[in-house]
Amino acid sequence: MKKVLFLCTGNSCRSQMAEAIVNARMGEEWQAVSAGTKPAGYVHAKAVEALSEIGIQHEGRSKRADEFREDAFDLVVTVCDSAAEECPVWLGKGKKIHHSFPDPALTDDMDDFRKVRDDIAREMVKLLSEHS
Repeated sequence: MKKVLFLCTGNSCRSQMAEAIVNARMGEEWQAVSAGTKPAGYVHAKAVEALSEIGIQHEGRSKRADEFREDAFDLVVTVCDSAAEECPVWLGKGKKIHHSFPDPALTDDMDDFRKVRDDIAREMVKLLSEHS
């Protein structure tokens, strides 16, 4: 089974949604985890709600990227511009890819959470399918 790490700054929205979507939809091929460069300490309730709307129950926790430094990943995907700048070199194993999504927490609008969720579902499933 291949492993992917999704990184963003707070690990409260985008990377959490990516982790949950990949584990729910591609769990037989990929194991996903997520982390942040500056973890918020919580998973945003609207991210959890947006996932629930598409049948994914997620009970993640906000994690620091250093927690996974020794783990071997096939891919490390930064999902926000800030994390890409703060983590230009992933010191652990894994090919690094950057694919930015806007932060829905900035507007706190449920429609923005849905749009980002749908974009992540489409783009990350496509990306990982190409690397299977």
